Amino acid sequence: MRRYPPIADHGLIGDLRTAALISSDGVLDWFCAPRFDSPTLFAALLDHDRGGHFTVAPADAEGATTRQLYLADTAVLVTRFLTEEGVGEVVDFMPPAGLADPGDRQRVIRVVRVTRGTVRFRLECRPRFDYGRGTHRLDADRDTARFTGPGTTVFLHLGGDAAHPVELVRDGADVRSDLTLRQGQRVAAVLTVCPGTGVPPPPRPTEATVRDAFRATYDHWHRWVRRSRYRGRWQQVVNRSAITLKLMTYAPTGAPVAAVTAGLPERLGGERNWDYRYTWVRDASLSVKALLDLGYAEEADAFRRWLGDRVAAGATVTGEPLQIMYRVDGDPHLREELLGHLEGYRGSAPVRVGNDAAGQLQLDIYGEVAYALAHAPDAATAADTAHAPDTAHAPDTAHAPDAARAPDMARLAGYDGWRNLAALLDWLARNWDRPDEGIWETRGGRRHFTFSRLMCWTAFDRGIRLATALARPADVAGWTAARDAIFTQVMERGWSERRGAFVQHYDGEVLDASLLLMPVVGFLSPRDRRWLSTLDAMEAELVSDSLVHRYDPRASPDGLRGDEGTFSLCSFLYAGALARAGRVGMARYAFDKMLTYANHVGLFAEEIGPTGEQLGNFPQAFTHVALIMAALALDEELDRAGD
Repeated sequence: MRRYPPIADHGLIGDLRTAALISSDGVLDWFCAPRFDSPTLFAALLDHDRGGHFTVAPADAEGATTRQLYLADTAVLVTRFLTEEGVGEVVDFMPPAGLADPGDRQRVIRVVRVTRGTVRFRLECRPRFDYGRGTHRLDADRDTARFTGPGTTVFLHLGGDAAHPVELVRDGADVRSDLTLRQGQRVAAVLTVCPGTGVPPPPRPTEATVRDAFRATYDHWHRWVRRSRYRGRWQQVVNRSAITLKLMTYAPTGAPVAAVTAGLPERLGGERNWDYRYTWVRDASLSVKALLDLGYAEEADAFRRWLGDRVAAGATVTGEPLQIMYRVDGDPHLREELLGHLEGYRGSAPVRVGNDAAGQLQLDIYGEVAYALAHAPDAATAADTAHAPDTAHAPDTAHAPDAARAPDMARLAGYDGWRNLAALLDWLARNWDRPDEGIWETRGGRRHFTFSRLMCWTAFDRGIRLATALARPADVAGWTAARDAIFTQVMERGWSERRGAFVQHYDGEVLDASLLLMPVVGFLSPRDRRWLSTLDAMEAELVSDSLVHRYDPRASPDGLRGDEGTFSLCSFLYAGALARAGRVGMARYAFDKMLTYANHVGLFAEEIGPTGEQLGNFPQAFTHVALIMAALALDEELDRAGD
């Protein structure tokens, strides 16, 4: 077992309430339960010695060659081990909540089997409750272990076929087992997490129940993927990104998390180590259009309902109408805490859980809320409206790709829903011209960020359209005045004549890749003269071999030490921007090169380091959203060109 495998050397499984990472060594080294934002049970990824792990691997792992893959169009992960004596594999999956399991229990099923020869496996289960801070009691017999920790009980059942009995061995407060399997033999290890202590054990899994759970999980994902209407050039890649987004969505509320991990570094040994297991309004809102364009209207509508509830609730830690992120159940409290007892991934400390950025003022989120609501028709009308062109902007926006729909929005059109949104925009009309912390959550002080103004413009633009389409009462005159004032301000103060580009904030001339969304929301045409000049400037300063930095922290100090890698989100946004600008050859080359940085099963972390390694929390939802957006833009432009 390597102390710290590369971040990218993992596959993801999940049950639509939480998720686990499994390395190509067969080590489950990250798992929170019962939710994405719950304390960890296994966190060896952040501390090899104290974090805990659940390993199933060949006894002679150093002599084995490993391969890891997903069964096509599913979230079933297969890790194969090629040894001198034979070939074995571990099939990992989590039955989605509701598939014969109560919603408050999670199951991780690990099926060990040998397909050729004989392979000796070792199994170790070493849970560490509450980020490694909690102690636990072990009760074990021949094939069952019960780990009782703070407020949680974990059961491990080990079952083989009748010809191959298995046995767990106590190892202090943990368990292990040595498994020698011949061709055709298999063993199932079923980990079940239950809330509370003193709870009765779940039914003992049998070969038949494990087989049924596998078939139900496999069929579930195939049915879900068949709902996609994407038939473009990158179908396998887009399907994998869509499955990843679904795996990172908390089914009871429809809220997606930004990533399933916390504390993975943006720079090895640095302090940029954040907790991403929460729902960012920005990230999730921008996923709505991608999901709708793929045909997943139910997911988009579920998030819209969650978002509408946040608008209605209004209770935030900041006192503003909304805050930038919440827990998956809508709780606004995300107090940041340092876990000083964990050494961090490869010594990258401090390890943080919670996120104090929740208290920042980021005015762009109001635009993203309106953007999401304007792109969330009911499932019954989604297929007819998902590709409507956007031609309602001011002159020179004929190529704007993302037009406001004319959706049947029964919930929003209701009096309470509309009143809440209108009140939000009325508040924004009084507050849009304030400095804020900006999209990147810098800790270097508030500024007049151009992207924040851009999205405030988007808020009023979409609000005006919705008021008209739904015939609802609104201060349209006031919103129009605010929209037009923002447009003029951005064109005059956000534009640098010397740089020939739109800049990060009004007090400098730093470039910022967040502005790649400028044509996406329809502020300017993607072939507008100023936009093409901005794209050229970004290419010269922020782009390195198709990889894109979000900004230069040396030119625009963000209050944190050290530098960072390129942002994969921005790299895909750049490919999409090139495509919409008519630079289709460059776009396709940039997109295809970016795909080479995916890990072995098609997943992306937040950043790419200087030698091509993936850095930051993993996998990152926003990156996969941008991948889908870029693929759709490229398909559209290539179709138009007849390529």
